[in-house]
Amino acid sequence: MMSTFLLEIGLEEMPAHLVTSSEAQLIARTTEFLSEHRLSVGHIQPYSTPRRLAVELIDISSESEALSEEKRGPSIERAKDDNGNWSKAAQGFARGQGMTPENFEERDGYVWLTKHTPGVSAADILASIGEEVIAQMKFTTYMKWANNAFLYVRPIRWIVALLDEKVIDFNILDVKTGRMTRGHRFLSNEHITIANAGVYVATLKAAYVIVDAATRKGIIQSQLEDIANQNNWLLDLSSDAAQNLLEEVNNIVEWPTAFSGGFENKYLELPDEVLMTSMREHQRFFYVTNQANDLLPHFLSVRNGNSEHLDNVIAGNEKVLVARLEDAEFFYQEDKQKTIDDNMTKVKKLVFHEKIGTVYEHMQRVGRLAASLADELQFDETQKADLARASEIYKFDLMTGMVGEFDELQGIMGEHYAQLFGESAAVASAIREHYMPVSANGNIAETAVGAVLAIADKLDTIVTFFSADLIPSGSNDPYGLRRAANGVVRTLQNKHWHVALRSLLSDFVKSNGEVTENADLTAIMTFILDRVRKLALDGDVRPDIVAAGTALTPDVDVVYIVDRTQTLANHADDDNFRDIIEALTRVSRLAMKQPAEGLVDESLFENQTEQALFIATQKINLAALESQGGDAVYSALAELQKPIADYFDMTMVNADNELVKNNRYLQLHMIDKLISALGDLEQIVIK
Repeated sequence: MMSTFLLEIGLEEMPAHLVTSSEAQLIARTTEFLSEHRLSVGHIQPYSTPRRLAVELIDISSESEALSEEKRGPSIERAKDDNGNWSKAAQGFARGQGMTPENFEERDGYVWLTKHTPGVSAADILASIGEEVIAQMKFTTYMKWANNAFLYVRPIRWIVALLDEKVIDFNILDVKTGRMTRGHRFLSNEHITIANAGVYVATLKAAYVIVDAATRKGIIQSQLEDIANQNNWLLDLSSDAAQNLLEEVNNIVEWPTAFSGGFENKYLELPDEVLMTSMREHQRFFYVTNQANDLLPHFLSVRNGNSEHLDNVIAGNEKVLVARLEDAEFFYQEDKQKTIDDNMTKVKKLVFHEKIGTVYEHMQRVGRLAASLADELQFDETQKADLARASEIYKFDLMTGMVGEFDELQGIMGEHYAQLFGESAAVASAIREHYMPVSANGNIAETAVGAVLAIADKLDTIVTFFSADLIPSGSNDPYGLRRAANGVVRTLQNKHWHVALRSLLSDFVKSNGEVTENADLTAIMTFILDRVRKLALDGDVRPDIVAAGTALTPDVDVVYIVDRTQTLANHADDDNFRDIIEALTRVSRLAMKQPAEGLVDESLFENQTEQALFIATQKINLAALESQGGDAVYSALAELQKPIADYFDMTMVNADNELVKNNRYLQLHMIDKLISALGDLEQIVIK
């Protein structure tokens, strides 16, 4: 007969951004726990609220699966002494398996033991879930409470552990398991009894707690949409920002009740981004628009409770929002009285980092680097002029009152104010776009000028911080350098810009004096290539192919490296892939055995296959093929597979004649140079 097991960890309120990831971790650790103990389960159902993490194991077996394992011991020769008695080696083997030599079976020249591990009751196994699952969870934020050395995301206040109606006994610190949970903090009794594991959801619903996060989110979304539809408002919940807000709101309530509020029309004169940030980021409100997509003086929000005294809740939320909008209006009017030059005067005194210098000095370096990029990318004169102007002023909004109050609006207010102060649309857009992408999967700068400024800004940050020995270690990256490198890689890919980063940054390092002179260019290139590797692995490219495609990168042309890596991945399942890679790597391995310099002398060829391979390689124009992309390079090198195979069938590279031998190595090195255009193919695991 199958059972249901319930585990609930009761906590002080968790930060909203940790609830979903903690629920996922609990599921992962529980799944691993069940697997290790060979305990089968039909379905694992997760639950979470701000005050609890829980799992329900439905149709869990009554005991673990019994196990029979065959263990091979020493050879029969070693297992017995000259008198036919069991040796110490044999006895030690048996003892290690908890058995005796009498249990040995002799076959295939060895002694064997068949070890039977009986099943263990589910109740006995689940008694260790506290130590093996709950106590082992890891978080990005921890709390310590009382005099305990134990750390957790928030203090543990209760634990429910029920196998059907039976309490599974264990404890974490002084918190013992039981059947007592807690309902909604304000709408129910503090202590609620759960009769058995199967009635968990219904019991807590009666206590005004919706424990299923997905169900709760659906209720919130439905309530919000109902209010919007009743008022003929448009509510967009499809954007990343709206989805993130919905997730956050879902993780701060246990019994959601949506409501709407409003503010005076005069605040609509503020830029939309200011209103949206005030509502979304600071108050966790959803904004609404009319059919023309214009912002309306209304908002939607969710309370953690029922509809009683909702008018008071609405009035309180409106009051808080209006106070923030008043501040925003004040700063907006003040900022409009100043000029870009006024703000840039202050920027000159703003510290970028104490080991590096000021923001203004950072901007000057970025301007020079951006100009070099513009030359390499063959920008026209208008683009260059816009880029030069943007690089002169793109951080001015840091000194505005609005950004001082709403730092999320960096760049956004810069674009808005730049337009007000008469800057061109291209310059204004670049000021906003230089921050992009603002997250790992965020949008890339759309304009060419904005994209170059974004790349240059991030590259200067990486180089100067590396020079100052402020390099990320482990998961620690306080200055966001990995995010910056990821932004460089993604922007170059998005724009399909072929840039030789190594030579670009080599010149940059040499031309900026003390602030860059200690930068380890090799380490920086490796750091950027690590981002390329991660993006490829995230795209499900095989690790060995990622290693091959991202090796041997003299110029660090990100676009070409990504392209050739994907090319190898695309061809990995071809019928002839194995033969092609084996032929090419055979050439590379032999070329490594002996250095050779000079030109191939055709007069020293001794058979037709040498000449045929030489002619085939001479047809390959590597520079032209690389400009066409990785697939063109691969296709050309794939054509060498048969000439290479014929060559090795008929040719001994290490000839007795030193001139012939050296000439053959010259030919192999010539081919190997072509092969390196695909990376280090030795890294590929042939399947």
